[in-house]
Order: sequence, then C-alpha cells, then structure tokens
Amino acid sequence: MALRLEDYALIGDSHTAALVGRNGSIDWLCLPRFDSAACFAALLGDPSHGRWLLSPSERFRTRRNYRRDTLVLESEHEVDGGAVRVTDFMTPRRGQARVVRLVEGIRGSVPMHMELCLRFDYGSAVPWLRPGRKGVTAVAGPDAVELRSDVPVEVSTGLVTADLTVNAGERIAFVLVWHRSHEDAPPRIDPWDAARATTRFWREWAERCTYHGEWRDEVMRSLITLKALTYRPTGGIVAAPTTSLPEELGGIRNWDYRFCWLRDATFTMYSLLQAGYVREAEAWREWLLRAVAGHPRDLRIMYGIAGERQIPEMALDWLPGYEGSAPVRIGNEASRQFQLDVYGEVLDLLHQAAREGLPHEAASWEMERRIVDVLEATWREPDEGIWEVRGGRRHFTHSKVMAWVGIDRAIRSVEMFGFAGPLDQWRALRDEIHAEVCREGFDEDLGAFTQSYGSKELDAAVLMIPLVGFLPADDPRMRGTVQAIRERLMSDGFVRRYDTGSSIDGLPGGEGAFLPCTCWLADCLAFQGETDAARELFERVLSVRNDVGLLSEEYDVARGRLVGNFPQAFSHVSLIGTARNLSRGEVGPAERRRRLPRLGRGEPRNGRR
Repeated sequence: MALRLEDYALIGDSHTAALVGRNGSIDWLCLPRFDSAACFAALLGDPSHGRWLLSPSERFRTRRNYRRDTLVLESEHEVDGGAVRVTDFMTPRRGQARVVRLVEGIRGSVPMHMELCLRFDYGSAVPWLRPGRKGVTAVAGPDAVELRSDVPVEVSTGLVTADLTVNAGERIAFVLVWHRSHEDAPPRIDPWDAARATTRFWREWAERCTYHGEWRDEVMRSLITLKALTYRPTGGIVAAPTTSLPEELGGIRNWDYRFCWLRDATFTMYSLLQAGYVREAEAWREWLLRAVAGHPRDLRIMYGIAGERQIPEMALDWLPGYEGSAPVRIGNEASRQFQLDVYGEVLDLLHQAAREGLPHEAASWEMERRIVDVLEATWREPDEGIWEVRGGRRHFTHSKVMAWVGIDRAIRSVEMFGFAGPLDQWRALRDEIHAEVCREGFDEDLGAFTQSYGSKELDAAVLMIPLVGFLPADDPRMRGTVQAIRERLMSDGFVRRYDTGSSIDGLPGGEGAFLPCTCWLADCLAFQGETDAARELFERVLSVRNDVGLLSEEYDVARGRLVGNFPQAFSHVSLIGTARNLSRGEVGPAERRRRLPRLGRGEPRNGRR
C-alpha cells in the first residue's frame, strides 16, 4: 500500500516529476513528460506496479528537508548502528530525463537495500532487462531506462536489486536515465557535480524572487513547487503531477490533473508574475496564444501541456487505486465542458500581466477582443461551472461574476492602455451582468449569494466576489454570505466547496475541505476587518502542509489527512495569494485585482511600452 500523501516529497526537472516517499521509495514517475505513461505507479497500486526503493534494510527513522530554496531533497535515515543521507533530485533537463540518488555515510555502518522495479505503461508492461557494465538497461516498446550504479546489482525477471553496507564517509551514486529505445544511451555524468549544478540552478532561480513579506519561506517553497509544475518547453503549467489521488478515500472522485487548466494556470502565472518571474509569464502567454488558436468559442477549459485539445478519459482496470480508490483514470472528459468563468479568468490575467509590466502585444489584444465577443454571446447560457459538475449545466453565480470580470478588464485595458474597443457597449454590458447577478444570485431569505440562480445551496466560489472587485467585502450582502459560509460550509477551521449531498455534481460520496476556499475565506475576513480571524484561518492551512511544505488539493478533516492530487498548484497559488493579502506592508493580489488604479508614473497610456 502507498504511504500517506504527507509522506511524499516532490522532485522534478520542469518536464516531469516524481514522488519520493519517506520510506525511500519513489512511487510515482511519468517519463518523459508529466502526461506520459507512468513507469513507477505503486502510488496507485502496490510495489509490483513499479517503484524504486533505496533505504536501510533494517528498522530506521527519517528526517528530511529540501536544500534551502531548491528542489533537491535530503533524507537522513538513522538506524541503531549509524546514519546515512540520501539526496534525491532530477537534473535540469538538457535532453534526457535523469533521476539521481546519492548515498553518503554520516556515522557508523548502515545496511542498505536497493530495489528497482520498472513497470512501463502504468504498471502493465514488464521490461526486458539487459545487464551491462556498471548498470542495467530496461526496454519496453518506445522507452528505455538505464540504471547506472556505483555498486554491483543483481538482475532477475523484471527486478534489479543491490544490497550494500554504507560506512561513515563513503559515497555511492545511482543514476536513472531515460531515452528512446531506438536511440543510443546518453553520456554519463558526474552525479556529485550534477547535485551542485542542480542546487545552483534552483537557488539562482529563487534569487529572482521579489517577495519580501511575511511567511517568506512558505511562499518561496510554494513558488518553487509552481516552477516544478511548469512544462519548460512550452510554458504550460499542470494542475498537479498525479492522477486519480482521491478527493475521498475509497471513493470515485478520482481525476487526472496532469493537464493545463486555464483557470489554474492563470492563477499560477499571476503568482509567479507578482514575484518577479516575468519570463515565465511571457512563456505562459505564448503557450496560451498557441493553445487557443482558432475561434475563442471553441476555447477549452484545459489543454495538454503542449496545447493538445483531445484529452479522452479512460479507466485503467489493472490498477486498484490509492487505498482502493477506483477507478484510476487517465485523460479528463471535463476538457469538453463549457465553463463560462474561464473566459473571465483569462482576460483578467492578461490585463493584470500588462499592469505588472508584461509588454502587451497586438496579437494578444486581438485574442482578448474575440474572447469578449464570445462573452457577449454566451454569458446568459448555463454552464458546468468552476467545479466541473457532471450533474448538468446551471446558471452558476460565480460563473456570471467572472463574465463580469472579463468585460470589466477589457474596459480597463482600453481606458489604461489606449486599445481600441467599443467602450459604451461594453460598459452597458458590464452594468447588465452586475445587475442580474445581484438580482438573481442573491437570496434574501438566506442573506447570501447562492451557488446558482434560484438555488438555496451555498458555494464557497462566491467568496471571490470581493476579491475580483465585483462588490466591496464590507457590502452587507457579502457580510451575510461570509457568515453563512462560516456557519454551513466550515468544519474544524476548513471550508468545503459546497454540499456534496446535493445533486449538483452528479456523483456519489463526499470529499475533503478545499484548501483554496479556506484561503479565500481568510482573504474576505481580512478585507472585512477581522484580521486576527483571517490570520488564524491562514495558519490552519499552513499547519496541514507536510514536513517539506507541500499541499494537496483537499484536507480530510475527520481523518486529519491530505487528499486529492498532490502537490496541487491551486493550493499553493492560494497560499501565496493569501500570504500577500495578509502580509503587513504588502499590496496583495486581491487588492490589485479589485481596484482600478489611476494612471501614473510607469503606467502605459497606450498600446506601446
């Protein structure tokens, strides 16, 4: 059985990523890309579905951490007779993917066991193993993986093992390198030099960060995680590096998150941009322009990491799922849904990016104009909403609010940058949407904005209303909404998205509390003057990060466990945003998104910079 999610750490190379367990086992890795078939899938099954174990062969205790401001993981394993340090990382990609595992004797003597069980195609394909000098090569169809080892290894059917004793001062390296099976293996590297180079790569990237507010270490760890979830060749950003980690243990709410949701990516990109990472923002915008090429009416809510549109969903019946949570799915049928809010998120991000200093291109404004045309034509239609419900389309309040945001940001771009656009027409449309949301989305009896028009159900997504500037946080309607959500959607300091007992999502079972929603509530409370309550709520979110600072999508309050795909970009984005919103002396993203600044020094007054 796989470990608790809290017991995993992330390593990656901005092409793909692996999950390393506290027990020394790498239980998840897809090669060569995030969305490739996994060669280690024990996370969703058992060791026979693929893993790479490197740990003491007797009972041990573990302390671990990342090297400061890096994605280089150090785990110190201690036994009665000594201690070793295992350093795990992936080298920055320069062609082939490499996973490096370094063992250093700290004191005494420690017996170690290495077991490499490669299973391609999500645990279903046992490779052909060919021993060689100082290692072994595994081949299955188009994939080849070579293990290079400083110690002799034993090869049996589908398995590579080694037993060794590591004494104080000794150093041993294992390097796993992927290449196409019809090509020659890449040249060998010095793994110790690679560790220094990888450390330097991440620290140089971290030094570009411009954030100096409170919770700096927590924010930096989240920024590094977001960088690790970025597919460097295209600029696309995956929602998470995993698939089918359940929102409810033993349940069926198991989805593939190894794709680029426009909504998640816009939040992610804004977090990176505000922290000074302009190059990443430019790369994402170029990815966006390529991905949405064609008519904006055909815009997908998610794409593949290179902009692929077809993401068919299927179940892998040979994998039992994480703690028996079946089915295991690859692909995602939600890619075909209509989600109105995505248009607003994209327009908001592009507007904010221009305000933050990203040069605005004519091609980008042309795309924005066409998205506004789609909003004008479709904003009255029901949609599947931010939560991608499978129970039928509705007039979701949050979706309509984000349609308003899209029109509002287009208006601001014309006013601030001098772009061409029919201002009077757009202003009238903005007013119309605003009036309808206030009339149809607010329930007088509840004293709160509801999930959809005419509904009595609450939805934490409406906490975004003051954060995007639709209404002030201290508006009586928002005060009533916040109070209702605190009373009906909160449990032990965490916020659920909505009541899964209703028929809205068309799925059985429940889910954990949604960590981004908890951050949104903290933001609202801060803007309503309840600073102490906001900070306390935010500290609750920070408290459920694992020992190396990672968060999943949700938190199971009853079990006290992280659930959902891991690590989750949306959770880390929300952590960064709330840290900025609450940090004294910082102008947070909510403040910047909701206010219309006056033109001043440094603000462009036309379409050129």
